[in-house]
Amino acid sequence: MRYKTIASALALASALVVAVPAMADGVSEQNIDSGWTFKQVRGNNWYPATVPGVVHTDLMDNGIIEDPFYRLNERGVQWVDKEDWEYKTTLDVAPNVFDKDNIDLDFKGLDTYADVYLNDSCILKANNMFREWLIPVKGLLKRDGNELRIYFHSPIKMDIPNFDALKHPIEAGNDQSENGGVFDKKVSVFARKAGYHYGWDWGPRLVTSGIWRPAYLIGWNDARIDNVQYIQEKVNAKRAEIKTRVEIIADKEGEATLTLKAGGIRETWTKTAHVKKGKNLIETDLVVRNPKLWWSNGLGEAHLYPFTATVTMDGKVADADTTNIGIRSLRVVRDKDKDGTTFYFELNGKPVFAKGANYIPQDNFLPRVTPERYEKTILDAVNANMNMLRVWGGGIYENDLFYDLCDRYGILVWQDFMFACSTYPMTPERLENIRQEAIDNVVRLRNHPCIAIWCGNNENHTAWFNWGWMQKYEKLGVLEEMRKDDKELFHKLLPEVVKEYDPTAFYLPSSPYGGDPDAKCESGKENWNPNGDAHYWGVWHAKDSIANYNKIRARFFSEYGFQSFPEYQSILKYAPEERDHDIYSEVMMAHQRAGSHANGLIEWYLLNEYRKPKDFPNFLYMGQLLQGDAIKTAIEAHRRMMPYNMGTLFWQHNDCWPVASWSSRDYYGRWKAQHYFAKKAFRDILVSPIAEDGILNIYIVSDRLQATKGLLDVRVMDLKGNVLFEQKKNVTLPANTSKIQFSAPVESVLGGKKTNEVVVNARFTENGKDGEVITNNYFFDRYKDIDFPKADIQMTSVPSGDGYDVTVSSDVFARGVFLSIDGIDNFFSDNYFDLLPGEPVTIHVTTRLDKASFDKQLRSESIVDAISIYPKQPSGQ
Repeated sequence: MRYKTIASALALASALVVAVPAMADGVSEQNIDSGWTFKQVRGNNWYPATVPGVVHTDLMDNGIIEDPFYRLNERGVQWVDKEDWEYKTTLDVAPNVFDKDNIDLDFKGLDTYADVYLNDSCILKANNMFREWLIPVKGLLKRDGNELRIYFHSPIKMDIPNFDALKHPIEAGNDQSENGGVFDKKVSVFARKAGYHYGWDWGPRLVTSGIWRPAYLIGWNDARIDNVQYIQEKVNAKRAEIKTRVEIIADKEGEATLTLKAGGIRETWTKTAHVKKGKNLIETDLVVRNPKLWWSNGLGEAHLYPFTATVTMDGKVADADTTNIGIRSLRVVRDKDKDGTTFYFELNGKPVFAKGANYIPQDNFLPRVTPERYEKTILDAVNANMNMLRVWGGGIYENDLFYDLCDRYGILVWQDFMFACSTYPMTPERLENIRQEAIDNVVRLRNHPCIAIWCGNNENHTAWFNWGWMQKYEKLGVLEEMRKDDKELFHKLLPEVVKEYDPTAFYLPSSPYGGDPDAKCESGKENWNPNGDAHYWGVWHAKDSIANYNKIRARFFSEYGFQSFPEYQSILKYAPEERDHDIYSEVMMAHQRAGSHANGLIEWYLLNEYRKPKDFPNFLYMGQLLQGDAIKTAIEAHRRMMPYNMGTLFWQHNDCWPVASWSSRDYYGRWKAQHYFAKKAFRDILVSPIAEDGILNIYIVSDRLQATKGLLDVRVMDLKGNVLFEQKKNVTLPANTSKIQFSAPVESVLGGKKTNEVVVNARFTENGKDGEVITNNYFFDRYKDIDFPKADIQMTSVPSGDGYDVTVSSDVFARGVFLSIDGIDNFFSDNYFDLLPGEPVTIHVTTRLDKASFDKQLRSESIVDAISIYPKQPSGQ
């Protein structure tokens, strides 16, 4: 039986996005989501299964395995991926489907090696988690009692022969093959499957199988729409020229009429064409006058037009497709200048400073990520003032809902193809499989206004030149062969697919990348990449000082990061036993995939920047402050560099399980200090004080598209609140610019105090904004060298909406005030914040607790409460 892949024409239905009308009368759909059972192939017992789902979640639901995320349970489930599994259901075909002339079986995703049988006929041998499969089945279906059966082969057993056949070693450093009991057989590079399933330095090894996306029967007569492409050829505020290409699969020859209509636009466009049986293309040009443009978060409304394409034959509606279109011009600007080559995004003619994070899949068991979790994840980016997420290449091409939400909320997407940190041995068959995978996903995603860039892979280019791959394979005598595979895939196949199927999009072969396939990205210690994007890991991996973020320059920082553990209340969810509460305990080490080296780095930086914490909970608290301060330093430095640097995407936005990692939100969605700090550092106006060569400079960075006027107030005070220096001045902030608005010699603002005895507080109040104040604090010295006084923190609460407004005050400067209550079913609108003496702040706490319980549980601490009595200086420093 012949089969082929198709692009998804069926959005993940959700009330979160603009409603999509039901299919036309000519096309009917039946969800195959009920009656499924599964079994281990070499076993006898069948158990209920959930579709979409994966084997691990079905085993958990049936009480066969324990939650792999809890304590050490991951170790006990490594047998699962060595087994073959079988799923089946009995299917009665709905009359409105069965009575159609054509019926297709549509699998949105099968993970990964799957043989599909319908009434004992093998109709598909799937071999790619990222592809979508459409199989004509009209001739095989009965009205009732059809058996649909899927045999999932163990991905480990399938690919070990490929590994054993290798003539030379491969690179796949994050594949935790040893944890999986297969020694050094790093087979992840052979399966077209999410790389992180095999482990990463922030994730477990849980190699899944299953029907991971929905499955449908689709019945149709006469014709159906295969896909619709909207190519925005020329867009400005007065006129949008859009070429529309509609692919139609016809069941007969005849005349077909295409009608295009968009909500909020008066015009209707029609075109009639003669179609033959099989695939047809109908093209027409649209002009939208005075369109409402789509803008990224912070710059304007992310306006969406619902465009509906309807196809009629013989006076009857055959099919209809609705796509939400954001009308915008978007390009990556790569112009030569005196320093090298620019790298920035231009939206609707305006340069955009990209602010955001790298995104990984939200769970190792993908089907259990609910629409609510998707929306929270995207809104947590929106509410932290981000405008971009990078979908990283070791995960998945995300579900439609992810991109729908990014469209709706104005989050640009840097989209990697699914390759990361590995060498991928190629054969003609593998290349063709990848080509179809790329076509499927480019076609599926190309109409989303959020898609800003396609990128071939994560870090493969830099690995060749900076990780020793080049020298290793040259010694083995296979360098030319290995580089040929790499260039064939990332410099030929993938850009060809993008050019053909998304012709207005920008393609980058790798990240980081400077523009030359045969040259390093980096060109010096401080000027990291004058020609492209950079992954700067000197802070963290190389033990560079956090202050080094202020020196390193690049055109676009697409990765950098710093680790922390989750907060104590989160750790109690997966490591509740007291014996677990040491960062080197067996359980905590199992949930630290970068190993004892990473824990050592956290300790090393903590003792260099702060002082020794007094116990485990306070180690977690101080570690979060440390991470937050590091990323705050980086973000502010990157923004001060504009327009030389025009992007800062930290690693990483989220976690796929409970773990110590570089994330700013833990697996449970709890904001770490880093996320609170990033929210302020990403505001459209940033006040950023820094001492440079003995001068205190106050930069104000504005991302706004128009000039802004207001009052700058610079104060230097001691830690008890005595003002030693103050200067106020009216300032004008130029549009889309970083500019020094105040300068003074450091010595002139100290009022006779030492640099470690004062804090700089800089505040900007915009004219006409009801006193809205944008503020930032700055210390001249490291926190470990500052003797913070013991703070008397007072808190009062009043009921408000879905929780309480809490007013917090202190008698002295309180650094990093952390508020908490029991459990994680709550949210603090701000946390880990500084308090100035006599200047209270009010935050909102979302919680279901009654007031008496809330007041009893509410706790506060600042940095001085967390440190031990040990000396300030760490041993050996």
